[in-house]
Amino acid sequence: MPTDVVMPQMGESIFEGTITKWLKRTGERVEKDEPLFEISTDKVDAEIPSPVAGVLTEIKIHEGATVTVNTVVAVVSEAGAAETAPMEESALAAPANASALPVAPAAGATAKQPGAQSQSPAPAQQPSSGASEVVMPQMGESIFEGTIVKWFKKVGERIEKDEPLFEISTDKVDAEIPAPVSGVLNEIRIPEGETVQVNTVVAVIGGVAASAPAQPASAQETVVALALPKAASAAPLPSAPPQVAQGLPDGRSIRTSPLVRRIARDNHLDLAQISGTGSEGRVTKDDILRYLKEGGGATAASAPRARSAAPQMPAPQVPLQPLSGRVVPLSRMRSIIAERMVESKRTSPHVHTVYKIDMTRIVRLRDRSRGAFEQRHGIKLTYLPFIATAVVAALRKHAIVNASLADNAIHYHANVNLGIAVALEWGLIVPVVRQAEQRSFADLARSIADLAGRARSKKLNPDEVGGSTFTLTNSGIFGDEFSTPIINQPESAILCISALNKEPVVLTDAEGNDTIAIRSMQHFTLGFDHRLIDGADACKFMLELKGVLENWDQAVE
Repeated sequence: MPTDVVMPQMGESIFEGTITKWLKRTGERVEKDEPLFEISTDKVDAEIPSPVAGVLTEIKIHEGATVTVNTVVAVVSEAGAAETAPMEESALAAPANASALPVAPAAGATAKQPGAQSQSPAPAQQPSSGASEVVMPQMGESIFEGTIVKWFKKVGERIEKDEPLFEISTDKVDAEIPAPVSGVLNEIRIPEGETVQVNTVVAVIGGVAASAPAQPASAQETVVALALPKAASAAPLPSAPPQVAQGLPDGRSIRTSPLVRRIARDNHLDLAQISGTGSEGRVTKDDILRYLKEGGGATAASAPRARSAAPQMPAPQVPLQPLSGRVVPLSRMRSIIAERMVESKRTSPHVHTVYKIDMTRIVRLRDRSRGAFEQRHGIKLTYLPFIATAVVAALRKHAIVNASLADNAIHYHANVNLGIAVALEWGLIVPVVRQAEQRSFADLARSIADLAGRARSKKLNPDEVGGSTFTLTNSGIFGDEFSTPIINQPESAILCISALNKEPVVLTDAEGNDTIAIRSMQHFTLGFDHRLIDGADACKFMLELKGVLENWDQAVE
């Protein structure tokens, strides 16, 4: 029975994708979950697996074409090659003297021995009876791959159900993945450091110890590609329109994605000057961002347009001395943070406003209530729940600060999903307190403490990271006076909490008399996207926050 293969939805805000490469040709067999084609969107490049096993009977969308999500791009027939269209059968059929034609092994296969019979590709290896496959989990709607950071068990060791088996890292979360069943780790298919797509089998757990590794396939099991005459082989294959707006001097086209071409256009870059590390020399997003980081764009922009009238003396050549120290490759999380920070600064025109707030009332209330609060709820009473409560109240009154910009329209969010930036030894992560406006003071305090604790122990769930509408970052725990934070996209604002210090402050009473008193003062910095939030709106929000904190009148229970 034929099965339609559609352009997948690669994230909530992605509505189209470009087919950059077909990994199978019409008439070839494909296994379920085997990569079938490669796509590129504004946010991700990915290989898309086949939904079923069978024969690729039709390619409807050619390489280089951009289509909307859920468009049918191909048809896979589960029944086998017999359902291939008549034209494709005739085009793929071997000529009468096929035995005289040369043969070539499929990629990665051993050459076929003379006299051996042609065989169909072997089906995907199944685990032995009683064995269970362990797959790379889906860690959120917009996550399509993960990196295995560490295996906690070795092949042959026993593991219990729900015991941590391996640790993964994705764009949004680091997590320890538990074993789905009890048994013996029979096989590790993906080593540490490798990045694979979700639902890829990474290990096999069985009831017995691991057996000897499987031997390579025999010559009779080798897949052989038949070399057809040009006229016959070209007939069933789609012609791919050029995928780029530029070309190389030797006439070859530059393979890129729409996002890469947009970055090149925005920065006036010549893609021919950038070395591509992707498939078939394709220029990837990492390639062009690396080129920009290394000063490629600035060099091109600053090059002189005319020769100087007066010759310049060459600068004296000073031999470069190697710098001492050590070079450590960026971790996956550090690379992702770097990319997100650059993306945010490039996306949003950042503006910052700083307010000094008198926290004396909050300090005294916390000192009086901390013992009873900890005894009642089992957690320490910090200043963060007070600030979070005041932020939620201010956001409810000034909804624009809780909004985001999407598709040239303002999205006013129905809820306040409060992101709490947590500093880790290996990076930074932002778990989210969802629907914070519906929570009590104690519930907010419990949620913040719980999320921060599980973030540091890598126990967060995928749905607890991402989807925030406003973020709090507390650099005050390190003693800073104030900072200018970078917005957590696609939000429009972020609040930085700085250190709490005692200072002499001039106080004026109702009759206009001034006195000097020691007060607990704290700087708060709001970073906001000036495309969406005006300075007046930002200041109104901060004044509301200041008023709630300085005149706190809520019970702490």
